[in-house]
Amino acid sequence: MLETDFKAWCHAFQKRADQAGVSAQTLEFCASYLRPDPRVLERQSNQSEFTLNISQYLDRAVTDNRIRKGRARFRANRALLNSISEQFGVDAQVILAIWGLETDYGATRGDWPVLTALATLAQSGHRSEFFEDELIAALMIIDAGDIAPASMLGSWAGAMGHGQFLPSSYQRFAVDSDGDGRRDIWGDDPQDGLASIANYLAEHGWRMSRPCRVEVTLPSGFDYALAGRQTKRPVLDWAGMGVRSADGEPVPDYGDASVVLPSGASGPAFMTFGNFEVLLTYNRAEAYAIAAGYLADRVQGGRPIKTRCPGDLVVLTRDRMREVQERLTTAGYDTQGVDGFPGPNTAAALRSYQRDRGLVADGFGSGAILDRLRAEDG
Repeated sequence: MLETDFKAWCHAFQKRADQAGVSAQTLEFCASYLRPDPRVLERQSNQSEFTLNISQYLDRAVTDNRIRKGRARFRANRALLNSISEQFGVDAQVILAIWGLETDYGATRGDWPVLTALATLAQSGHRSEFFEDELIAALMIIDAGDIAPASMLGSWAGAMGHGQFLPSSYQRFAVDSDGDGRRDIWGDDPQDGLASIANYLAEHGWRMSRPCRVEVTLPSGFDYALAGRQTKRPVLDWAGMGVRSADGEPVPDYGDASVVLPSGASGPAFMTFGNFEVLLTYNRAEAYAIAAGYLADRVQGGRPIKTRCPGDLVVLTRDRMREVQERLTTAGYDTQGVDGFPGPNTAAALRSYQRDRGLVADGFGSGAILDRLRAEDG
């Protein structure tokens, strides 16, 4: 990153921030933080791809230590969590679980200067408009007096505080729960941070005392074309097909539901409800939403998930998924594009391919599927 390029970007950005309503005083006060940090770009370029199956992911996200720590944090903050839960209509254990997943219950809130991180990402050219918008939001937060620039710390990607809010989410959903006149999600006292998590979920439609997902078993001959969040049916419809909870009992009626197979037919299956969709607004990864609900359950004494993925189940990288899409399309199973993301078109093509070969037609692109496609190509 050339210093002259950054200065030119910074000059243009400050004009945009001024037009957006950031005060001249704040722009001048924060000018020294608008500088490039090459470490941010190193972290961005070195991100590892998500290649864990759901069982491996949950093993890392919902550890015995995190469950024990969560129970201890719940005991220590019981009155606060219950008060926030009652105020916002969001289950206390879910607030706690997101706190645990995001920052290990406040232990790892991040120590990167957020203004510098966002300025670096905005000037780098990758999603520059998005990061400029977040940087303007961060400056407006400082303008409002909620935090000083030196104390606005977070992740290298600009996520802040106990709940790892981006600045734009902070503007919309952060609350001053302790009444001190500041929405402080950064400090050691977690009250504003926990209330802000609850407010976020409430504003996105969380329904109290309802699960986000239930582990289920599927009947022999289940039509895997029905799996996925794009298909929502009444619980009674699923029950009529033979879908049961993992302990063999009927699933209670929590409203329209989907059947989700995060690692295909050989891994665990879940029936997901409206609260699952709410969690996906916090983090778009289905694995994250499953982990949040699972940690919330385990902290409250819930049982472990019964089904594990086979140890040899390989989740494909984006490059390998592109190869699957290319090979499927060449073989006559059109994936409607080659982008490395296993969307519904790719799943439909995979199901057709699997069905024609007498395989379980779950539409999941695994390492075994790629090996088979390569072998067929000679």
